Amino acid sequence: MNEELPLSGRVAAVTGAANGLGATEAAALAAAGARLVLNDLPGAALDGVADKIRASGGEAVLCPGDVAEWSTGQELVRRAVESYGGLDILVNNAGVLRDRMVFSMSEQEWDAVIRVHLRGHFVTTRFATAYWRDRSKTTGAPVYARIVNTSSEAFLLGSAGQPNYAAAKGGIVALTVSTARGCARYGVRANAICPRARTAMTGDLMGPAPQGPDPMAPERVAPLVTVLAGPAGARITGEVFVVHSDVVAVLGPPTVRAAFHAADGQWSAAALDAALAPLFSGYPPQPGFVCEETLPLAPATFGEEA
Repeated sequence: MNEELPLSGRVAAVTGAANGLGATEAAALAAAGARLVLNDLPGAALDGVADKIRASGGEAVLCPGDVAEWSTGQELVRRAVESYGGLDILVNNAGVLRDRMVFSMSEQEWDAVIRVHLRGHFVTTRFATAYWRDRSKTTGAPVYARIVNTSSEAFLLGSAGQPNYAAAKGGIVALTVSTARGCARYGVRANAICPRARTAMTGDLMGPAPQGPDPMAPERVAPLVTVLAGPAGARITGEVFVVHSDVVAVLGPPTVRAAFHAADGQWSAAALDAALAPLFSGYPPQPGFVCEETLPLAPATFGEEA
């Protein structure tokens, strides 16, 4: 690979790499010079992604397995170290959908989504950060360490038919910020992205791609991942991005909408009801903790103006 590429010599592990965003991001990281460790369930799709990277002059090894299994997280780091001598970048993509309204959702549908998305992000993060912490302590200095996690606007919007998915994606944001704060001293930079992309997982929701350029193509997301994984990512951590089409938006943290203090130092139920009433006077009540400002960011979302 060209030594001038921004990720030349770096080692990146990508989960959910067999299809969609994971496959596209892995290819982009390889094109930027990274050497890849690819994780997904074993099969021809994962093998094909590795073959394409190698055919383009890149390097890729496989680490197939269930991303939520403890042993898979251990093996992902071990494979990077044994194959390339270290690990620099972790991109978490693996996910599934089991959409249903909360009152109809089964135990299995809840557990499957939380397990793959949230536990899967935790397992890989746990072993990657332990590796980087040990390296930092050994060298006495911060190391090059990047984490890019995949959240979703579902957590911002409270997607009505996706309580499991929205909960998992909200948890991933919290995990990302906690990791950024807890591991900063070791050089770790952790950020989350909320992508919109037309993939096998989302195809039923988004419908077929339009004729011509697709504003929801996974390739629209990959440049942000490459930047966050690269040298420029050193100055960015604990942030959440919305990315799709021609948009990259940096979210602000939640704000305090209103605060009330008891006049005599302790609230009674009646006094608190009277204080809150002006703020919540609308009827029927509307869900308040949502971030619909992300919806109109792009002039074309599903190809309607492409």
